[in-house]
Amino acid sequence: MKCPFCQHDDTQVLDTRISEEGDSIRRRRRCVSCDKRFTTYERIELAMPVIVKKNGSRTDFDPKKLQASLQLALRKRPVSAEAVDAAIHRIEQKLLSSGEREVVSGQIGELVMRELQRLDKIAYIRFASVYKSFEDVAEFQDAIAEVGRERKPPSK
Repeated sequence: MKCPFCQHDDTQVLDTRISEEGDSIRRRRRCVSCDKRFTTYERIELAMPVIVKKNGSRTDFDPKKLQASLQLALRKRPVSAEAVDAAIHRIEQKLLSSGEREVVSGQIGELVMRELQRLDKIAYIRFASVYKSFEDVAEFQDAIAEVGRERKPPSK
C-alpha cells in the first residue's frame, strides 16, 4: 500500500485488529521510507443489484426511495421509525443475499408488500392499491378479505 505522506510503495503492517462489530479490519502501518505511521481500514464492499424498471431502463438501488415509499404508506399509522428501518434493512439484505446483479422492480414491490403486511395491515392496503393499480372497489374488497383471512386463527 502506498504511503499517504511520501507515496512510497512499501509499507509495513504493525498491528491488525478486527472491529467490535466484526465488519472491518483496522491496520496500523508504517512507511519504510519516511517512517511515518498511518491507519487503514478494510471493509466488505457489497454492491446492491441494479434495478430494472417496467420500461426496461436500469437505475441504481436507492434506499431513500424505498424509505419514502414505506413512509408514505405508513403515514399517520402507529409504526415506529425503528420498525421501518428494520423493514428496510430486511429488504436490503434479501436483495444482497439474492446474489443477483439485476433485480426487476416488481420484486422490490413484492418485498415491500410483505414487510408492510407484517408492519401494518392498513399501510399494506394503501400500498397494494397503488402498486397493483386497483381500479374498482371489488379489488379493495379482495385485498381486505385477504388481510382478514390472515388474521383469523386456523379452525380446528
